[in-house]
Amino acid sequence: MSNLRKVVIDGNEVEVDGAMTLIQACEVAGIEIPRFCYHERLSIAGNCRMCLVEVVGGPPKPAASCAMQVKDLRPGPEGQPPVVKTNSPMVKKAREGVMEFLLINHPLDCPICDQGGECDLQDQAMAYGVDFSRFREPKRATEDLDLGPLVETHMTRCISCTRCVRFTTEVAGIHQMGQTGRGEDAEITSYLGETLDSNMQGNIIDLCPVGALVSKPYAFTARPWELTKTESIDVMDALGSNIRVDTKGREVMRFLPRNHDGVNEEWISDKTRFVWDGLRRQRLDTPYIRENGKLRKASWPEALAAVAAAMKGKKIAGLVGDLAPVEAAFALKQLIEGQGGHVECRTDGAKLPIGNRSAYVGTAAIEDIDSAKMIQLIGTNPRDEAPVLNSRLRRAWANGATVGMIGPQVDLTFDVVPVGTDRQALVDTAAKEMGAVKDMDSLVVIGMGALREADGEAVLSQAMELASKTNSKFLVLHTAAGRVGAMDVGAVTEGGLEAALDGAEVVYNLGADEVDIAPGAFVIYQGSHGDRGAHRADIILPSAAYTEENGLFVNTEGRPQLALRASFPPGEAKENWAILRALSAELGAMLPYDSMAQLRQAIVKAHPHLGRIDSVAENAWQPIPLKTPGKADFVNAISDFYLTNPIARASALMAELSANAKARKAAPMAAE
Repeated sequence: MSNLRKVVIDGNEVEVDGAMTLIQACEVAGIEIPRFCYHERLSIAGNCRMCLVEVVGGPPKPAASCAMQVKDLRPGPEGQPPVVKTNSPMVKKAREGVMEFLLINHPLDCPICDQGGECDLQDQAMAYGVDFSRFREPKRATEDLDLGPLVETHMTRCISCTRCVRFTTEVAGIHQMGQTGRGEDAEITSYLGETLDSNMQGNIIDLCPVGALVSKPYAFTARPWELTKTESIDVMDALGSNIRVDTKGREVMRFLPRNHDGVNEEWISDKTRFVWDGLRRQRLDTPYIRENGKLRKASWPEALAAVAAAMKGKKIAGLVGDLAPVEAAFALKQLIEGQGGHVECRTDGAKLPIGNRSAYVGTAAIEDIDSAKMIQLIGTNPRDEAPVLNSRLRRAWANGATVGMIGPQVDLTFDVVPVGTDRQALVDTAAKEMGAVKDMDSLVVIGMGALREADGEAVLSQAMELASKTNSKFLVLHTAAGRVGAMDVGAVTEGGLEAALDGAEVVYNLGADEVDIAPGAFVIYQGSHGDRGAHRADIILPSAAYTEENGLFVNTEGRPQLALRASFPPGEAKENWAILRALSAELGAMLPYDSMAQLRQAIVKAHPHLGRIDSVAENAWQPIPLKTPGKADFVNAISDFYLTNPIARASALMAELSANAKARKAAPMAAE
């Protein structure tokens, strides 16, 4: 039996799924219904009453279109499709009444409110409000909450839509927000005045339809119409969240999420959203050369000549950092291998097999989590490694999926079945006969923590064996945004990091700040921030950060996406590929491209799948030979969520959040 129902909306007949709500059916018909509390990714609250519509033949009062389903409508007397009106006099009067009620206590803050210019309440008041108020009573005021250093609150502006409560409970998985009181005393508050303990909390700023929750670091710095908006890709984790970079002049003012159902839906993590102050601090803006143990400023021609002189005739190793775009990794590989050297991108020692995409990316798309009934996590803490992916896992769990965990037991905001903490637990699980799981939609997710040790390859072979046996899809959860792209273009050496660095006299370090390079080697560092890599360097070449150049990034599921330039690098800093191209001319081994377009053509010619932007390639399943790993416990890859890369470590806000998280962990549990 078909679930499709016909319904006439404002004179247009549409056929929709009977389970749809009227507000969704109206969207199918191309009619926008005003709303404050309804949000398509949250449960239905039905409490703002802005979405009222008239149901012809129904009760003689308007109905809330967000809470009524199409299948609940009665047909006409002769069985005609039900009729809904969204612009009748009844609806207009009802919405104007609702708007008047909402504005009784709402303060006249628009000139000083950060939401001004992108405020749902302003927009709806233009459409349904009146230009005077019938109320002469004083407006009520409420105290502001302290939710921590990220979200600033002005609770007098709150219209009790409860979006923030539903988001923190359902998506972020924390239970600190709720509503207390009744009538005029009703207010949104946090439990015992706690600050929010989540790395997804910044999303309530976007969800809030008024100016009650705004961004604390961004407060009073810009208006939306002053900002230049650029669509880009985030590199704080390997999920490849779609973001919008808002710039004012040369400064990045804020990051906002863009909707992409297959990757991040419309959420981003707090690190993604608030890391922008790290783009301004500790920047490298001119080349440096180390003389007598001290760095001195140099010009580009001098620095490039010094690099070329240092590299000629020496044994060279190239390291590709975690934030390097595909273009830079490809150019570095061509440059270093042209000089007889080796290049390596697995700088954390992850034992990812070369050339086997099903083993270093997997066969699953991120969207497969939604339909999975059984998910096995191995050596990963997705709450820190990819918070937005973790909220997707949480939704799968809420929809009835079982999530098993092999590795350290951490709080993922949902219940997991602990299978064990060590490698033996993985071997035992892979050896079990699991016929029952074979027919279920199941997924195996392995993290970098499981692959970084010496027996990483054996661990990977056991995980792939488990996926083969249970007929599961396989997903490798990376922590570095540039890793998959660098693996795809072959910026790897047989034998990994040790083999690449073995006997190297010169190390060309392309933004790898998490690597300790042994004394003795001459180090050339190309990067954007004065972090660990720059401290070890003999020559520093300043490069652009991810918001300052166009770049291709491949996310953890193997989806190539384009990051677009939003601003320009500071001072003398140049784009990554351009530095390598200029250096190749100095070395007398000119790279065969003069523009980004030519470079991309060369990449796509060598690796055609990188030209298919925003599509996940099918990877043929190639299990690696089964080996037995050691006995040790798994250790997760990320120890401090807020300080994982040079941009985050340069951010004052991330340092504060990191300190707060440590203090929270160390807090005594009982009253003294």
